[in-house]
Amino acid sequence: MKQALKLQLPEARAMAAAALEKAQALGVPETVCITDEGGFPIVLERMDGARVTGPQIAWNKAFTAAGHKRSTHLFNTPPNGPALPGNEAFGIQWSFEGKFAVFVGGFPIVVNGEVVGGVGLSGGNGEQDTACGVAALQALQDLLAAQGLQVQVKADLKL
Repeated sequence: MKQALKLQLPEARAMAAAALEKAQALGVPETVCITDEGGFPIVLERMDGARVTGPQIAWNKAFTAAGHKRSTHLFNTPPNGPALPGNEAFGIQWSFEGKFAVFVGGFPIVVNGEVVGGVGLSGGNGEQDTACGVAALQALQDLLAAQGLQVQVKADLKL
């Protein structure tokens, strides 16, 4: 039997708060979704003025990152992005009834080498969504450091 780490509400709230604080500093109305390892939302918040489509898009990005264990933009990063035309996963974005997101803004949450969830952002450009996602991961690292747990804090994540 394997023991597993489990992302809980206080950690998810801290991550969402950090992402939204970064969005505020950037002046961009974002939506953030933090999911568990199965891609189901723990926290979903939309800033005032953010697009009404943001919650679904942020959830899709977090779902994809958690479930497929990689940052969503890596699916389309040349030259070997697997979802690019002619590559092995071309068309994967139509999986899961269109819920599979293959563009920037989704990041797996990796603690001690295990994917424990996903974070998805919607509302900014790719650079802004990435900055907010990395801020969320950094917040989790700061929170868990005292427990001796290591969170991968970078944009390009793939397990």
